[in-house]
Amino acid sequence: MDPIKLSQDLIRCPSITPHNAGALEIVEKHLTSLGFTCERLDFEGIANLYAQKGAGRPRLCFGGHTDVVPVGAENLWTASPFQGTIKDEKLWGRGAADMKCAIAAFLSALADLKTEAPLSLLITGDEEGEALHGTQRLLPLLAERNLIPDLCLIGEPTALKEVGDTLKIGRRGSITGQLTCFGKQGHIAYPQNTDNPIPRLLACLQDLYAYPFDEGTEMFEPTRFEATSIDVGNLATNIIPQKVEARFGIRLNTLQKAEDLCEVLKSLCQKTAGKHDLHLTIHGDAYLTEDKEKIHLVQKAIEKVTGALPAISTTGGTTDGRFISAYCPVIECGLLEKTMHQVDEHVSLKDIHQLKEIYLSILHDFLPDSSTSGRENLTD
Repeated sequence: MDPIKLSQDLIRCPSITPHNAGALEIVEKHLTSLGFTCERLDFEGIANLYAQKGAGRPRLCFGGHTDVVPVGAENLWTASPFQGTIKDEKLWGRGAADMKCAIAAFLSALADLKTEAPLSLLITGDEEGEALHGTQRLLPLLAERNLIPDLCLIGEPTALKEVGDTLKIGRRGSITGQLTCFGKQGHIAYPQNTDNPIPRLLACLQDLYAYPFDEGTEMFEPTRFEATSIDVGNLATNIIPQKVEARFGIRLNTLQKAEDLCEVLKSLCQKTAGKHDLHLTIHGDAYLTEDKEKIHLVQKAIEKVTGALPAISTTGGTTDGRFISAYCPVIECGLLEKTMHQVDEHVSLKDIHQLKEIYLSILHDFLPDSSTSGRENLTD
């Protein structure tokens, strides 16, 4: 199974969240040919795929997603974002780094694996969106069927400089919010007859920035507040506005629980925002995998391919690992992070092949009674 050709096929599906655009059908076709039993589990228009083969323990599950973020201004792309163009020994297209090529690399590794050991894949079409009807919906079903794996390997981009140099064993949690402060509109020359909400909003944001949420942990940086926009919608220079809105995000570590943090935010806004509305959305708590035995196993398997033990990290954005971690240990390993979500997203052809060999090495070392067939393909 050629991981480059498969990567191209997947990139050519314009599966911008929440659309599937045929991507999961391609994955299902290849898994079926490898002897997997595939089941489509679609919820609220979101396409999801669960595939499994073998029985017993330990069971390894590969987690991933075929949905991608929008391309932005398509005219800025060097090549069409859904063409899967190969140029300069690189594969270009939306989803190349995040994370269609990783899925292709894992499927290609499976094709070289000669074993009846228990394996499964959980591929969703809802990771880049609200993430409500993908992995979150599937996990309780798997728990009911006693199909929760002993380890979930997620193919999100994790590498900094070279494929295999970094594993993610945790991710920060996330909260987004919108704060609207209300006042009284009026002429700028008569401020005594108005109530300008802008100073109150700015004071509130200053308090949120200054609040000492925590100092971080050995594995996580401190919980951080960041404003992302301030909007008044006032085009006149002589009118004090009636309202002003701010949007913000918080990335939290394992010292915080999202629900508790929301109460802190509400209390801080109550003190300085005056008349206001505050809308908060919890995207998940932070997670940290602490199973040192499994982490070391994956590190050593990667070292066999790259010659170097990968570092462990918890940086970056949120992933579906935040949901899966409540059920089993999670380790993330994929391609370079550098171009994900960018214009001209691309990956090296060499890196795709390297990731395939990394996945094959992990599979051999994790699964019992795995055939040695394919080990001769591992690079020194």
